[in-house]
Amino acid sequence: MTTTFALVGFGFRAAALHRVAAALDGLHCVGAVVRSPRPLPVPAYGSLDECLTGARPDFVITAVPSPRNPDLITECVARGVPVLAETPPAPDPAGLRALWAAVGRSGLVQVAEQYPLMPTHAARAAAVRTGVIGTPTQVHVSSTQLYHAVALIRGLLGAGHAPATVRANRTEAPLLHPLDRAGWTGETTPRAATTTIATLDFGDGRSGLYDFTTGQTRNLLRFRRLLVRGTHGELHDDEIVHLTGPRGLARTALSRRQSGHELDLNGFDTESITLGTEVLWTNPYARRRWNDDEIATAALLDATAAWVRGAGPPPYPLAEAAQDHLIGLAIEESAASDRPVTTTVEAWTADP
Repeated sequence: MTTTFALVGFGFRAAALHRVAAALDGLHCVGAVVRSPRPLPVPAYGSLDECLTGARPDFVITAVPSPRNPDLITECVARGVPVLAETPPAPDPAGLRALWAAVGRSGLVQVAEQYPLMPTHAARAAAVRTGVIGTPTQVHVSSTQLYHAVALIRGLLGAGHAPATVRANRTEAPLLHPLDRAGWTGETTPRAATTTIATLDFGDGRSGLYDFTTGQTRNLLRFRRLLVRGTHGELHDDEIVHLTGPRGLARTALSRRQSGHELDLNGFDTESITLGTEVLWTNPYARRRWNDDEIATAALLDATAAWVRGAGPPPYPLAEAAQDHLIGLAIEESAASDRPVTTTVEAWTADP
């Protein structure tokens, strides 16, 4: 059974989504809505209405800047069409609240948050769920920005929609930026980069630490770091310290099985991630030679298609995305004002 979708926009992210979807079985892009005509690998439409009428997709992906997202999402929902909206679904708290009031109870809106589905993050979350470090109490993330990082923090803590008190500050220092979205930059002189560090207090002994430097997502001169502290141990990147008995301690690595090295002639690919003898994650897209972001994107698209067919749970509902973005915006507000900011209970929490 093939599930069809249409794209609104065909920029960098939309092109990446289309490229991955084209390699998946049972998923087909029937067109894209673009403002100006240009050569595309799919049929082009001049408006959303034209696309929905002509192509009749099973769902729509809105890959547009956040200010355009709410109107497009609302229009799709008014037509009864499920939506997978790029992050974030609205630009600010007022926009999030208005969007929820308009479409929140429809059950038709998911958001394209792929970070928790990346192999390393999925494996770490699986390790935490085994209970090897006890109950998670604190998560540190230094790799990606705002709502993406908050999605990891909340997910690993199981923090739900609890109000968070955010305390953030910014510093500036020179940093070389050798890589960006287009590849190697050729830069030889450091330029100013801003680092934002924030603590997130969710109450009940649960907290997060957010640490992000401008361009860090693609700047390989900065390590990506993730730490989960628990009542009985700690996960640090790809290693866990934990109890083995009343008086025993061990450090156990999360081991990534990567084929294609030396005399492994199976071809370069990611196969699995294990903790000791326990398999935490297995690549469902083996032999496609995809990087981690492509694997996560494929998992998100497959999960969305299953949800649309009624064959799977919602992958990342609007209520979760709104909560993550609300806390991300609180980080920005606290850093700009140099004062604590506490989020409130929102409509998507009271009536998700």
